[in-house]
Amino acid sequence: MPPLVSILIPAYNAEKWIEDTIQSALQQTWGNKEIIIVDDGSKDQTLAIAQKYVSRGVFVATQSNQGAAAARNKAYSICHGDYIQWLDADDLLAPDKIEKQLAISAGDASKKTLFSAAWGSFIYRTSKVVFSPTPLWCDLSPIEWMVRKIGQDLSMQTMAWLVSRELTEAAGPWDARLLGDDDGEYFCRVVQVSDGVRFIPEARSYYRRAATSLSHVGQSDKKMEAQFLALQLYVAHIRSLEDNQMVRKACLDCLQKYLGCFYPERPDIVKKMEQLAVDLGGRLESPKLTWKYDWIKKIFGWKAAKRTQFKYNRVKTTLIRSWDKFMYDCEGKNISENGSGRTTVNNSSPVIPRER
Repeated sequence: MPPLVSILIPAYNAEKWIEDTIQSALQQTWGNKEIIIVDDGSKDQTLAIAQKYVSRGVFVATQSNQGAAAARNKAYSICHGDYIQWLDADDLLAPDKIEKQLAISAGDASKKTLFSAAWGSFIYRTSKVVFSPTPLWCDLSPIEWMVRKIGQDLSMQTMAWLVSRELTEAAGPWDARLLGDDDGEYFCRVVQVSDGVRFIPEARSYYRRAATSLSHVGQSDKKMEAQFLALQLYVAHIRSLEDNQMVRKACLDCLQKYLGCFYPERPDIVKKMEQLAVDLGGRLESPKLTWKYDWIKKIFGWKAAKRTQFKYNRVKTTLIRSWDKFMYDCEGKNISENGSGRTTVNNSSPVIPRER
């Protein structure tokens, strides 16, 4: 029998996009698959939409709202797959994404080989997806992958991975204490227990840029504390593999980049980060602002400068999203007038129904 792949989808208030996500899972050319959705106490129509697909073999479970990490852990506890495909409720897979990754496993790859793939980002229009390669887009040893990821603050989105059950068991559950960056911390553990990462550029997936990212720290005390915990875990994970000058520099670069998230609102966390830097054999410099905000800091102080930066970025994001939504709606009107209800991206891309 070919390996069974479990496609696991945590969902919370995802009524706008979950149907597209389910369709991209069902359209996988890899035939031996199961699709499991865990609704994390949604207050909209997410659960009702998901339940429409039970007749097509999709399994739907529910729980009270506990967060994405807890929903993923529940989904994994139900599944039976030899391989795990994590898929957030607003992201998409190219139809042959899983098949292309498993084609490598049929060769000389072991069950401890971890598979990654190319991923692109979009907002509303999948036709405008952008693929931006990073230094993680290649075959890497565990230590090389973690040095690049932590030192340069790079990401490999959740749906880009394909993980064997052996690696999933060895890595342990998702950490529900992390309110953001839980995927980065989780896959550091998966990489840590792997033999290495195999990158398959032909296997593609699509990351929808949300209006507000779970990884955004902002001014929430709980998110700041959770982010600091994630940073501590990053340092512990990589140093458990090696503890040389290269590793310590990567950790120090990571701490320096994130210092501004806590300064000046949380001097207690800043002090702990400075001590962690000393333990790594280095020191942190006071965070700096770009010229656009530095003059505000000099006149009105750090907090005013950070508030201005946050509001500017929010307005800029809103304008970009509004324009993309306007163009998306225009395209939908044209499709409706032409009598077609389906849209495609490009080669090896998902074929999904447009929002009605």
